[in-house]
Amino acid sequence: MDAIVHIREAAAGYPGRVVLRDLDLAIAPGERIAILGRSGAGKSTLLNLIYERCREEAALIPQGAALVRTLSVFHNVFMGRLDRHSAWFNLKTLAWPGRREVDAVRGALNLVGLGDEIFRKAGALSGGQQQRTSLARAFFAQRKVAVGDEPVSALDSAQGSTILAHLGERHATTILALHDVSLALAHSTRIIGLNRGLIALDAPASALRAADLAPLYEA
Repeated sequence: MDAIVHIREAAAGYPGRVVLRDLDLAIAPGERIAILGRSGAGKSTLLNLIYERCREEAALIPQGAALVRTLSVFHNVFMGRLDRHSAWFNLKTLAWPGRREVDAVRGALNLVGLGDEIFRKAGALSGGQQQRTSLARAFFAQRKVAVGDEPVSALDSAQGSTILAHLGERHATTILALHDVSLALAHSTRIIGLNRGLIALDAPASALRAADLAPLYEA
């Protein structure tokens, strides 16, 4: 089976600074991948590199909600499908949304418990609600792959577990940076751990326990 992403002997980082080196990674369709590591280990850097390799078939859930705060929740979620329609249709829908589009967006919002907030300004939402709006946009986009940078960090454990289950149901492949080890073990088939600029661990989640992941968080 062809890999969705294949990275070989690569380095990644920012101008003047290499964050990750000697990257050798292949991701197959159907995998549920959790990327773990302490703050600054390079999780976002690796996710950005992965997303660039599969962006045409991926929905991105960035760190933080990345919403247009002055627009409504409806508008922010509908943006997940702007590339599916003509510019004229998008402008018409953003100005005068039809019932079909409203119902479709509300369906995505219902998955995250925000159906009643559909026409509320995004900037008026709490941090957790904004993160759930960003997740609803990914659900609405209906891509094969979900790439998420701490997509449930603002949610409690129960909410996070529900959302991760929805991501697994609606995207054939998920690649997520997570901060909660227990959620990573419960909702992933493969765990990639970063430490000191390298992939320090790459193993099936079923073969790991929380104690096995503790070294990833050592300075």
